[in-house]
Amino acid sequence: MTETVSSVELESAEGVQDWRVLANGVDAWFVAPSFSDGAALVAAVAHAGLAGTGRQDAQPAPVLIEWRVRRNGVRVTLRPTSPGLPISVVGTAREISRLAAAAGLRADPSVLSDVQLAIDVVDAAAVVPFWQAALGYEQVGDDDLVDPLRRNPPVWIQGSDAPRPLRNRIHVDVSRTAFAVEETRRALVEASASEAFGGPFGVCLADGEGNEIDVVPPSGDWDERPELSDWVLMFGAMTHYPVESDQVAAELAVHAAAIADAAQVELLIDLRPHGVTFDSAKDGWEMDERFADMAAQLQAAARGRGLVADPEPLRFVQIGIDAVDIDRVRDFWRAVLGYVDDPRRALGVTDIVDPLRWGPPVFFQDLDGDAARRAQRNRTHIDLFVPRDRSEARIAAALAAGGHLVRDSEAPYWVTIADPEGNEVDVAVITGRESVWGTEG
Repeated sequence: MTETVSSVELESAEGVQDWRVLANGVDAWFVAPSFSDGAALVAAVAHAGLAGTGRQDAQPAPVLIEWRVRRNGVRVTLRPTSPGLPISVVGTAREISRLAAAAGLRADPSVLSDVQLAIDVVDAAAVVPFWQAALGYEQVGDDDLVDPLRRNPPVWIQGSDAPRPLRNRIHVDVSRTAFAVEETRRALVEASASEAFGGPFGVCLADGEGNEIDVVPPSGDWDERPELSDWVLMFGAMTHYPVESDQVAAELAVHAAAIADAAQVELLIDLRPHGVTFDSAKDGWEMDERFADMAAQLQAAARGRGLVADPEPLRFVQIGIDAVDIDRVRDFWRAVLGYVDDPRRALGVTDIVDPLRWGPPVFFQDLDGDAARRAQRNRTHIDLFVPRDRSEARIAAALAAGGHLVRDSEAPYWVTIADPEGNEVDVAVITGRESVWGTEG
């Protein structure tokens, strides 16, 4: 049996002050002056032989390393492959911090966070298969669903003791490949899911208790340009390349980082077990006309290494909130999530986005003055996981932005706050939970 360490012990260990325990593992963010500086840390870790991004061992390592390379830094997640935190995670974190410091990279744990979607249901056994199929997620345990690439927010299906029959004011959009969307829509409708309405962008489906998801196919094929044929346009322009080793993944990331630095174009470079994903983020390929030329260079770099694109694992997920006073509600969510306005706000775009493009975009839609819908508590809410030493500041920011406290009986591990129209967020802390509840989750 693998020896484990508690979250408090891990964060208190010598040499791991850069790291925080969050919902999906143990995380650090290292500020870097360029894509290339961040990717160099990926390469250094791969060269050091730490368990990680692309291993295909018969037995999985106790900890997998996931990377998110951005223009101004790199986020590292150490994800355990079994319950608890294996004691080996301390040594892995310490060594990555040593390599980062040797490269002149500074850690900033204050910006770390994870977003999760939670759905209250009366009959979880009936609802979980709907959401697993609609999102194309993997089921973990009885009530958790996760993105196969761990790029989009997980979904927790939790029990509710009473039905709430009116429409939620929070819903989910997912975009997948055209084949996956059509097969999912057909299968769910045949299984008696409610097809609320269609439209030019997709179809709205509802589970047996009325929780809605808009399932959206890709928007096109990028003008049939063969040099871009690996890319899929699902809100963002994305492509995914399976890899056979950490070294191949790191080499591709380093090459891609150099291309992005030269192009001076925003790019998401995400390395996960067995694959590398490139992404423009939502609408980034449309907002910057230079992105297509950079994307062609990235495709050539991948193919030059013999890699073949696989679009099946790709997902785009965003969260929509209906509001009467959009400006007021948006101010709240921007504060609590640590998001910023979409740069097109002056053009009427209501989105707020994670400035580091880790969390899902959130957009806002007009809600009429339907008093009954506004009075009913949503069946869907957002969980925001933050470091233990940032929880009070994040809660204070949410309250100052017009929120009100709903529940704090489980503080500091779980504090529920509602926006000015009653849409809820749980500001959550993982560190120390096992001493109270006997579990990390």
